[in-house]
Amino acid sequence: MKKDITAVIIEDEIPAARLLQNMIHSLRPEWNIISLPGYVEDSIKWFKENAQPDLIFLDIHLIDGNAFDFLSVTKPTSSIIFTTAYDQYAVKAFSVNSIDYLLKPIDTEKLKNAIEKFETKIELMSPLNDQIEIILKTLQNTGKKYRTRFMISSNDEIWPLDAENVSYFHSENKITFAVTPDGREHVISLSLNKLEEELDPELFFRVNRQIIINIDSIDKAIPYFKGKIKLIIRPKYSKEIIISEHKSQLFRQWLNH
Repeated sequence: MKKDITAVIIEDEIPAARLLQNMIHSLRPEWNIISLPGYVEDSIKWFKENAQPDLIFLDIHLIDGNAFDFLSVTKPTSSIIFTTAYDQYAVKAFSVNSIDYLLKPIDTEKLKNAIEKFETKIELMSPLNDQIEIILKTLQNTGKKYRTRFMISSNDEIWPLDAENVSYFHSENKITFAVTPDGREHVISLSLNKLEEELDPELFFRVNRQIIINIDSIDKAIPYFKGKIKLIIRPKYSKEIIISEHKSQLFRQWLNH
């Protein structure tokens, strides 16, 4: 049995990351445990610059994207234990592919069982690369229903706004706005992270931490420095939109889907 285990935690909430790190340390004090910020970009950078860990505790919903953005770029050979709030379609994908997962809030006994499962299989485990594509395809074919409308409050009136009629969603000072083609902004009571879960990925793409765009809002996609993309959308957004190098690959795949 390998004893010098390195485990990496990728979690978007600092208190949750600390709690999980303490829980793992209490169960396996001899392990080397590294906690990374819950950003896709930062995690990808770390994996490019460091040796593959033996195990990753990976949160599905990250600050600037999700676990599958990270997986599709890095394709790690590490074993993975996903951490997630209850999400039926995600759990189904993990179960089908024998990938372990922990539901939040994480129970100590279930964490112990997941670790023991990892230790039992570590000598027999094959690289995860071949399974990642299967997981992604399973998630895409679960028949998940996406949000089709929002109820908007304005001048003491409530009226429906179809999701497909939103050009983009953006966040300012922790307030989320839906912007329609006429340039009007409507307050939405959902975070961008939550919207990313509920919107149809065929129509919407999260280009960075502040904005999710509708494919019909794209005016121009311009090659930028070091493999990045500069995006011009309609109606005009107040800030410059730059898609990072790693996310530009996903963006191109989304456009060509």
